[in-house]
Amino acid sequence: MGNSGHDRRDFIAKGLCLAGSSGLLASAFAPGVAAAQSPPRPIRRSERYDDTFITERKPFKWPGDNTLAVWFAPNVEVWQYDSASGVGITPNPTNHVPDVFNYAWREYGMRVGLWRLADVFDEAGVKATVALNSQVCDVYPKAIEEMKKRGWEFMGHGTTNSTNLAGLNPEVERETIRGILKTIEQATGKRPHGWLGSGLIETYNTLDILAEEGVNYCGDWNNDDQPYPMKVKSGKMFGIPYCNEINDIPLYIRKGYTGDQYFRSVIDQFDALYADSRKQPRVMGVPLHPMISGQPLRIKYLQRAIAHMREHQGVWFATGSEIIDAYQGAV
Repeated sequence: MGNSGHDRRDFIAKGLCLAGSSGLLASAFAPGVAAAQSPPRPIRRSERYDDTFITERKPFKWPGDNTLAVWFAPNVEVWQYDSASGVGITPNPTNHVPDVFNYAWREYGMRVGLWRLADVFDEAGVKATVALNSQVCDVYPKAIEEMKKRGWEFMGHGTTNSTNLAGLNPEVERETIRGILKTIEQATGKRPHGWLGSGLIETYNTLDILAEEGVNYCGDWNNDDQPYPMKVKSGKMFGIPYCNEINDIPLYIRKGYTGDQYFRSVIDQFDALYADSRKQPRVMGVPLHPMISGQPLRIKYLQRAIAHMREHQGVWFATGSEIIDAYQGAV
């Protein structure tokens, strides 16, 4: 018994010693420790805007003496049948194509879901600001006409959500953006003033190219509750709050929210911004996708959210361009 106890203590001591040594070795190669031992690299900023705190800004009002502007942004999109890219309702870990399950689910948005959203907007007297893939103009020309009849605004949203701007050199990106804007202008009769990147993806040159092509607001930069001027080489560009926190993709699809949870999130966002707007005017964007919020089990929660907003004085339902135009005239 005595020998066995001594052996056990000796074994434990040696084990702790080895564990400590291995821990020291591991920590020596840990990225955090290595970084701490060298001078920190200066923080690279975007240099796309001035640093201002909302508490320091001069208050203003939206048209009609309103304090909170609300805009609805349905994403109207198309996807390549032979591509596995795109938001999905079920995993496709091998990127198998055709991905019929997810492709057909997305197509529901154009065939049914968009028109369910349109009915809700019509009933509420709301004009949407459509984030439009330009190839929708080729594939669904009748859908373009129906949206035009309602007086909806169209902003650029890439060619298709199977691709994005990542990795494009400036010349190719310029031609791509120019083609997107031209296609939408030819189909709708108006050149887009707004932009939402496919996947909200940009290059270092995107904002400069957009401004050169006459676009003056972008929803990719979700870092404020108000519009604000962005720095571009020529022209004008403003950031507009798109409010990704209440985007139906992360809430319903990624987090698995129920309709009640989605509704609660949207009205919590609204209530807080509405209260804040007594001190400083605010903007609330409502990002929507027809294949998600346009589903039968979910549409009533959007209806209820809009009804809640309409009960409040001082709320301005506007399009993206209307908000940016009013902002430029007020500050």
